[in-house]
Amino acid sequence: MIPIPIRKHFLPIILSTCFVLLLALQSCKKKHSVIADEMFRVTKNEIFKKADTADYIPVFNKVFANYRKKIANPLVIESFFKKNGYEPILVVNHLNNGDLDALPEYISRINEHGLDPSSYPTEEIKTLVAKLKDKAAIKTIEEGYETLAKLEILTAGAFVKYSNALQYGVMNPKKLYSRYFMATRRPDSVGMLATLSTANFKTYLDSIQPKNPQYLAIQKAYRDSVTLNGLSREESKRYLLVALERLRWRNKPYEPKYVIVNIPDYRLDVMEDGKSVLNMKVCVGQGRNMENQNTLAHFEDTARVDKPYPRETPLLNSIIHSVEVNPVWNIPRSIATKEIIVEAANDRYYLANKNIDVFKDGKRIADPETIDWLQVTPDNLEYEFKQRPGEENSLGKIKFLFKNRSSVYLHDTPNKLAFRHAMRAVSHGCVRVGDPLGLAKNLFGEGADLDTIANDMVINKPEPTNIGLPKKTPIYITYVTCWADENGAIQYRQDVYGLDIVLYAHMENIVAK
Repeated sequence: MIPIPIRKHFLPIILSTCFVLLLALQSCKKKHSVIADEMFRVTKNEIFKKADTADYIPVFNKVFANYRKKIANPLVIESFFKKNGYEPILVVNHLNNGDLDALPEYISRINEHGLDPSSYPTEEIKTLVAKLKDKAAIKTIEEGYETLAKLEILTAGAFVKYSNALQYGVMNPKKLYSRYFMATRRPDSVGMLATLSTANFKTYLDSIQPKNPQYLAIQKAYRDSVTLNGLSREESKRYLLVALERLRWRNKPYEPKYVIVNIPDYRLDVMEDGKSVLNMKVCVGQGRNMENQNTLAHFEDTARVDKPYPRETPLLNSIIHSVEVNPVWNIPRSIATKEIIVEAANDRYYLANKNIDVFKDGKRIADPETIDWLQVTPDNLEYEFKQRPGEENSLGKIKFLFKNRSSVYLHDTPNKLAFRHAMRAVSHGCVRVGDPLGLAKNLFGEGADLDTIANDMVINKPEPTNIGLPKKTPIYITYVTCWADENGAIQYRQDVYGLDIVLYAHMENIVAK
């Protein structure tokens, strides 16, 4: 073959290209040597001197495909390794500082939180760690790649799962309950990726242990197998397990002052700087389990599905922004169809005696006694009903307003007898307060507004008075059946809405055995 002469103007291009290729080859060689250098440094196993990231990645992907369904949050785990070029950074950074030994130890004690450690691959993690620390255990680089990949993936999955469980709970209440409207933080990819990038596992694991005094008190009762008065040991254990899970949810008040209603305790507290400065009895909406026919000791599989009674008070958080003194009650259609038209059919003067006005197409009907209420049914009801202010008004003399999708509020009531009963799930969904003027005094403080409220609650004004709060106050309507009182004694209340049963039914297979 006759050699083709190289023209002079091509020579710089060829030399430049060769230089770039040489740099690229050196760069690749350097990149591929990182895994070898680091793995040999941490394991002292000669076999890892042969390691090459390009050869490791396919093994990692194969192992990950096998483990994808066995680990929590696989998309986040995968993105973490992809972001780091699939380098075995968890092993490199944590094998020799005790972190990979500490993680299984913490997980093995998760039963102290009422959760089952067997749902974590702790034994497999310990075996893989021991194998990597044994300089003679891994004989081939292929075996080394598989051991690395398994340990990286299982460690990442277990670390994130444990972290999420302790900081956010194992269940998402928004997915469990159909009437749950509380702002609740849940783990996100940003937080989980930050967790995996933690410099020191043990320090982090210590930092996320629950420190809330309520949590520690319930946890101690659980550890000590405390039996609650009137319950079996097994049902007591389940009450405590459910209480621990609820305490892990990120839905707690954080403001220095707030109003909180606990449905099962039928109680309202005004909290300031962590202390109750005012408390009173309340009546809440009727529930599905008022007769305690279903308990944590015995329930059907269908308990996994939340089927609320129509009158149950929703769980929510909002802001009390104003009050209405001598309020008008806009009667909900559900009450109108089941009660108002029935009473009107039985007694033609019922509406007048109860100060209830009837409207059609927005216009008030002057003489509703002329309507044949026997012919009015829920299907053909074309009327609306409003109860005027007065002694008979079902909202009493004042209501406290806050935005919510369920149209509920706190209010006074003319029916004071209900507060004498222990079981006070008697309303249509709103919360009746036992001391409405006391609550107003706390929220408004002394002054002209409070004077107006107190005066208007005594006289029968025909029109409502609306007054905005000088400082809007957060409100939380929550559901807690088990807690430690100020003396440290464990209290519990009947699961009047069956929400404990729904929660435990979902947790039954992941709680400590």
